[in-house]
Amino acid sequence: MKLHQLRYFAVLAEELHFGRAAERLAITQPPLSSGIKALEEELGVRLFERTSKYVALTPAGHAYLAEVRVVLDHVARAGETARSVAAGLQGRLDIGFTGSMVYRDMPRIVRAFGERAPGIDVQLRELSSSEQIDALLHRQLHAGFINTAAVPPGLLCRQLAADHFVCCLPQGHTLAHGASVALPALEQESFVMFARDVAPANHDNVIALFQRAGIHPRTRHAARQWLTVVSLVALGMGVALVPASLAQAGVQGVCFLPIAGLHHPTVGVLAWHEGTDTPALRVFLESAEPFLQSGP
Repeated sequence: MKLHQLRYFAVLAEELHFGRAAERLAITQPPLSSGIKALEEELGVRLFERTSKYVALTPAGHAYLAEVRVVLDHVARAGETARSVAAGLQGRLDIGFTGSMVYRDMPRIVRAFGERAPGIDVQLRELSSSEQIDALLHRQLHAGFINTAAVPPGLLCRQLAADHFVCCLPQGHTLAHGASVALPALEQESFVMFARDVAPANHDNVIALFQRAGIHPRTRHAARQWLTVVSLVALGMGVALVPASLAQAGVQGVCFLPIAGLHHPTVGVLAWHEGTDTPALRVFLESAEPFLQSGP
């Protein structure tokens, strides 16, 4: 049984006229007649009563028509699904992100992609930067929003729009109500730092700021997420240098002040495996383009 025979049958069942059915199918009547005859012989039943004056479905034909329509509908949907997946408009994407990326452009990128490709099921997974890199290298993620300045061989990346460091202080701190904070004024403070094993770039970036200012910070606590760093500052556990975007988190009991004489960018990239080139990922990267820094 061939698919075109089912189409012949369905059209003839609707038209009940060989001439009109052949015209709809863009064929001549002889192949239509032979196709119907072959289908009936294969099934071993008559599907049509036909004379020189009329064509009518038999009871078996009526029953068969209902099933054939289901088959043809499934075939049509299968074709639409294949075309949608090939165009990157259907399927699934697994996207990693660090917690602080919620306060950068990650949500806007995901929303822009969702508007462009609503048929794609996006699965967001919160992971540390090191966990994401490992998952990307093993192709367990399609892409990831990572706190790093560079990625290892095997991965590709684009820089996210710039964020910058600010000083996070408890609201009751003596320096909390100034216009800015000079790093040397914090030399005797206890600091809440980002744990280096989770995202070395986050930790090293902060340390580099202190080295440029010629001070050696006293680290009292280490946290695995920027939001935890801010929360510990709110509890009076110390002060911290954090990305300015974290002000959007609305944590009570802290204030964010510019660092005097310094506008230092934070690191952040959208990364993916160089060997992953699915249509859905291409559409995702295209949707992210307006939110990424220009250049390679």
